[in-house]
Amino acid sequence: MSEHLIHSDKGNSVQMAITPASAAWGHLSFSVVTLAAGEKHAVGTEGIEVAVVPRSGSGGVTGGEQTFALSRSSVWQEKPHVLYIPPGQDVTVAGPSTGSGDETFEFAYGGAPAEGKYPVRLFTPEEQQVVVRGGGAATRQVNFTLQHPLPAERLILFEVYVSGGMYSGWPPHCHDGFAGSPYLEETYYYKINPSDHGYAIHRNYRLDNDFDELFTVKDGDCVLVTEGFHPVAGPPGAQVYFLNYLAGDLLDEGRADPPYDDPNWGWMKDDYEANGLTLPLFD
Repeated sequence: MSEHLIHSDKGNSVQMAITPASAAWGHLSFSVVTLAAGEKHAVGTEGIEVAVVPRSGSGGVTGGEQTFALSRSSVWQEKPHVLYIPPGQDVTVAGPSTGSGDETFEFAYGGAPAEGKYPVRLFTPEEQQVVVRGGGAATRQVNFTLQHPLPAERLILFEVYVSGGMYSGWPPHCHDGFAGSPYLEETYYYKINPSDHGYAIHRNYRLDNDFDELFTVKDGDCVLVTEGFHPVAGPPGAQVYFLNYLAGDLLDEGRADPPYDDPNWGWMKDDYEANGLTLPLFD
């Protein structure tokens, strides 16, 4: 298994914990946690800003002197409230306060180095822009979960929805410094419907062909984008969702700077239906 494909440890409350050291990069951390009633999880914010995104269920987050109730029916049914926490706060997440005993609170959080320019803030679903990008077989929905103009120092978050048979990240783009692109580290955390046998295909590659990774991604998997272009495709009949955390050299308003498109495919932004086949080809 590649070190860039991370499987969830669904038997533990901390299903994954990616650090700059484990990812061999310089900025971004990312974790997924599930808490039962009565359980708690401490989130370290020394020197980093953190964003907490609920995945399903309900729980409470205490940051500094404030406590926030977070809940979400599922990633398929509604946008989240997103809690932003600056460096230097004592943060504790608690599982469901009531329930039958089998209820849980699943959430993701990630962090990046920051100075503490912005206060604790709960971003509402109404503040998150939703756009449908692409066209043809590259149509997808992108939710601006924590992206400019929503303020943060380094963190950028998206939630993306891809219908079966569609591509996301098309034309492919990179943000690794190549061709003047900004340097950003990125995690792709996946939910797939159906969760038991659904999958997605994720590719990381460079134009020089010296780096080319192709992953079959299952529900609960995470892919690290350390470099290169990185498109995603879902098979017909599967629904693909992924949560992106990004952090790198872009700061504040600069977090809106665009990536660099693969020059072999960038022309498709002008016509997503171009170079298609009309079937049948032959009588």
